[in-house]
Amino acid sequence: MNNIAELVEYEVMSWPNVEKLPHRFGGIEFRVNGHEIGHLHGDRQADLPFSVPVREELVAAGRASLHHIFPQTGWVSYYIQGSESVPGLIELFRLNYERYIRSVASPQAKQE
Repeated sequence: MNNIAELVEYEVMSWPNVEKLPHRFGGIEFRVNGHEIGHLHGDRQADLPFSVPVREELVAAGRASLHHIFPQTGWVSYYIQGSESVPGLIELFRLNYERYIRSVASPQAKQE
């Protein structure tokens, strides 16, 4: 792996049902079950969508920042400061991934 974006891409793409697409504002976007779980702008920044309450928790805990353009929404920005930022970023992608995987789980799996 030559850069941070490649490290993140390698990990996120290893999860079942994730697809990678070009993002409309540059970079790459990751989707699961038709929902964007976030996108990367190279090695410097990622943006991820959450509900407003989750965004409030993430920002209050210092795990993410308000979105750089739409701070009133549930979107967050994550500023990549180097390879030490990768685990925290992957945790955010995983949080969204789990949300969308759970939303399509079978009724039987939801009862267990």
